[in-house]
Amino acid sequence: MCFSAAYAPGRIRGPDGSSAASFRAARRKFLRHLTETAWGPGRILPAPAYESRKLSKYLFNTVWVGIVVVVITLLISVPAAYSLERWSGKLGENLGIGIFMTYLVPPTLLFIPLSKIISLLGLHESLSALILIYPTFTIPFCTWLLMGFFKSIPKDIEEQAMIDGCSRFGAMVKIVFPLSVSGILTVVVFAFTLTMHEFIYALSFVSVSAQKTISVGVPTELVRGDVFRWGPLMAGALIPCIPAAILYTFFLDRFISGFTMGAVK
Repeated sequence: MCFSAAYAPGRIRGPDGSSAASFRAARRKFLRHLTETAWGPGRILPAPAYESRKLSKYLFNTVWVGIVVVVITLLISVPAAYSLERWSGKLGENLGIGIFMTYLVPPTLLFIPLSKIISLLGLHESLSALILIYPTFTIPFCTWLLMGFFKSIPKDIEEQAMIDGCSRFGAMVKIVFPLSVSGILTVVVFAFTLTMHEFIYALSFVSVSAQKTISVGVPTELVRGDVFRWGPLMAGALIPCIPAAILYTFFLDRFISGFTMGAVK
């Protein structure tokens, strides 16, 4: 009788004489206090809605930087590749190789001079710093890549267009560029994905949370000590891959045809 009374449910005694019910009440109180501390006004951990807003901001910054960098890259690399391939002959080929070699320079060697330039221009803690820096390594590679696409287009097509009355610029715009759409799309995808996943410069030049891109904001803002918010972290890892996956899926034939478009002209 004494044994059943002592060990009845809710009557189990701990080392200090407290019952299991009291222990469960204390545990609930502790968990409630921990939750209020973590998610309340003091907020040790960011609230889910707050995390969503931050992810949206990071994604917007990333897309904005990517679009501007792609436009700058196309405006410079397309005419540069065309002029080096069509007008410079052997010298243009050597210059193209030299331009490509600049792309192989490690970012760690360029970090110090680029940081000085950014400081002199007063662009620290802004997306303008990334918009200025990223074309320095997208333009060289894209120029070298487009030179190969322009080389696969026979010059006879341009000459025939010029005989029909087109100027050199008209032949380039109306004949060459439409035939090199596959190469231009490849450059767009490369430049956009490179800016979306770049980490070193984005981490070095931007530390304000509202100005971070998703490649830096996800690991630096959604991790607190040894607490990992796996939901937002996984979402932040997946979302940047969706635009590139869509482009590769719907324009795969264009990418493949770009490597053989000169063989059938």
